[in-house]
Amino acid sequence: MVRMTLATPILHTTRLRLRPFTDADADHLFTLHSSTRVMRYWDSAPWSDRARAERFLTMCGKLADEGTGARVAIDRASDGVFVGWCSLTGWDPGNRSASLGYCLDEAMWGQGYATEAAHALLSWAFDTLDLNRVQAEADTRNAASGRVLEKIGFVREGTLREDCVVNGEVSDSWVFGLLRREWRP
Repeated sequence: MVRMTLATPILHTTRLRLRPFTDADADHLFTLHSSTRVMRYWDSAPWSDRARAERFLTMCGKLADEGTGARVAIDRASDGVFVGWCSLTGWDPGNRSASLGYCLDEAMWGQGYATEAAHALLSWAFDTLDLNRVQAEADTRNAASGRVLEKIGFVREGTLREDCVVNGEVSDSWVFGLLRREWRP
């Protein structure tokens, strides 16, 4: 299968700007991903090596170059403050499917930014990529992330039992799905 480059979008919502990452985002990414609270329910341990931020940025470019998805930085529109990121990865044109992910700075939690950013990225994806299904996963202990997904229209479809082991801690994940016919732009 021949893949095409997929341009990372620039999207605007009432309160946010979603944009391609730049090298200048490395410090923000390291701060975000080195936080034990932010990474509490993640499938990997907090970053301790700043080089991880550069590898993350390289992977963002690779997603676009290979045409397999888009990962965007989220900034607050009012002052340009870095909020976090949102992604659509694993785009499969044949099955018209992809996976949604997001990670926000702890200071931005509980303000509706994850819901707003994910909704904007999904609107772009359903229009641009002709998706039929988007999948997302959340640690079962992370009720807030589950609520974000349900607000956007995702349906909890099942549980992956003991699918992650991070620093010796075993956890389960919920699997959520959103179908085109259920999408409310």
